Amino acid sequence: MAQETISLTLEPRTITGKAVKHLRKAGKVPAVIHDHGRPSINVEGDKLTIQRIYQQAGKHHPIVLTAGGKTYTAMIKTVEFEPRKNQLNHVVFNAVAADQKVEAEVPVEPQYPEGTEASPAEKSGLIVLNNLEAVEVEALPKDLPDVIYYDAEKLAEIGDHISVSDLIVPPDVIIKTEAGHAVATVYEPSALAAANESAGGTSEEETPAEEAETELGDNATEATQEAKEQ
Repeated sequence: MAQETISLTLEPRTITGKAVKHLRKAGKVPAVIHDHGRPSINVEGDKLTIQRIYQQAGKHHPIVLTAGGKTYTAMIKTVEFEPRKNQLNHVVFNAVAADQKVEAEVPVEPQYPEGTEASPAEKSGLIVLNNLEAVEVEALPKDLPDVIYYDAEKLAEIGDHISVSDLIVPPDVIIKTEAGHAVATVYEPSALAAANESAGGTSEEETPAEEAETELGDNATEATQEAKEQ
């Protein structure tokens, strides 16, 4: 199945440092394109558009990126969000060559038996705990899958599990994540509840780091971004 083409147009950016806060207030996101060892290119784009592209492409789908009159095949390397408001703050794109393999994070999802949306274990009242949301892969940009599946029909009884080695890997894709890493495991509900209870559950109170973030507010975020974007 051919890859969906995802396109994004960005504008050159001259504003750096603390002044980028004015871009964000105007609904723009500062970004950088890294291009094969050449000087990085500062760009900016509409926040809602870039958020939509990130939801579509993640860190594994090539993007046809146009900026400053040039077109790149690029992938999202890092995305940073403002921690308190969960707002998109900064994006780094990596330009990639079509004939060179790249590494990427690809989501992992269950492939259920035809006509169902549950594994045999879930149908019988057991719980399937997802241990891994994504795996590291290596492939040419055109061969990168949007998702890698595992056969959920193999999850039927307590203790059944799926490892990375059990994933259904498309041709020309190499899995870099350790083969023995657990992807999904079947548990008896009461055993899982007891384990959570013994662990003490989660606290609603802020951690010291969160308290510090609350006190520092946007100034901390802007200082971090200033160092990044100089």
